[in-house]
Amino acid sequence: MFTLKNKLDKATCLKRLAAEPFKRVTLSFYRYVRLEHPRELRDQLFREWSDLGVFGRIYLAREGVNAQLSVPEPQFEAFKANLEAREAFKAMPFKIGVEQGESFYKLTIKLKKQIVADGLPEDSYDLSQVGKHLSAEEFNQAMEDANTVVVDMRNFYESKIGHFEGAICPDSNTFKEELPMALDALKGKEDQKVLLYCTGGIRCEKASAYLKHHGFKDVNQLLGGIIAYKHEVEAKGLESKFKGSNYVFDERGSERITADVLSECDQCDAKWDAYVNCKNATCNLLFLQCPACSEKWQGACSAKCQEVVNMSPEDRKAYYAKQKESTYDIYVSRIRPNLK
Repeated sequence: MFTLKNKLDKATCLKRLAAEPFKRVTLSFYRYVRLEHPRELRDQLFREWSDLGVFGRIYLAREGVNAQLSVPEPQFEAFKANLEAREAFKAMPFKIGVEQGESFYKLTIKLKKQIVADGLPEDSYDLSQVGKHLSAEEFNQAMEDANTVVVDMRNFYESKIGHFEGAICPDSNTFKEELPMALDALKGKEDQKVLLYCTGGIRCEKASAYLKHHGFKDVNQLLGGIIAYKHEVEAKGLESKFKGSNYVFDERGSERITADVLSECDQCDAKWDAYVNCKNATCNLLFLQCPACSEKWQGACSAKCQEVVNMSPEDRKAYYAKQKESTYDIYVSRIRPNLK
């Protein structure tokens, strides 16, 4: 079946974005809800949201929707009305970005088997039996109890630059790796109060149901995730027990939550917490690179990749074409770099 999609290249999209005379609102939302015809819905949304100038990355599956978006400010109310027109999306809670900016430059809507891949057979646990949702204030109060266990349900590179004080941060690459790792870390704590958190709440919905299925009695999750936590902390003048930056999966890279810098540049010992991708497009390694190392290595992660960056445009194009034809297994987007 023909699928509608954006065919413009990145450079053209960025040029178009820079020329816009209006501001944009970066937001996210999700909902676990049965969608009977996700393919048809996908094409409807692509047409309608393209007309509204919406950019972003949206996943649709039979189990629901997971969306990160950039909406033109003048079209924000029209976008909300568009959502409200669909019963499955009525009264959708938005998480407005802590920091605004150029987050997305095109619209992508993908069909998925799951909006959050857990690697488990369908109906392995009851997703309707989730943990108790806690506000930022309630989450802070619960953390004061010595019997409480806090678990970060994000990937290792996310928790590396920011996390709640004293949280268990599983060393996982993906969410489906993390579920069994979190379960193992919590063995023997089935009767303790468990607090879960993630970026916007979507991963905690599955994680809390998974833990309850495995016998944990007092499972709680941060309502709206780190994004909502930051907004409530500021609005109420609360202490932020989350320290550092909140990693986000868009062009912004992260949102500053507190001034604390918890990590170091992967190429030197400087304190730094801003991720970049290696300038060698066939490498694309996600790593922490401070400004001094960025200048020294020209945005590359290694001497080998710096050689590629310094090639002529023609030679680099030929090199990229050659690499696409080979198995370049060491170059994946997210690994634990050893660059020092």
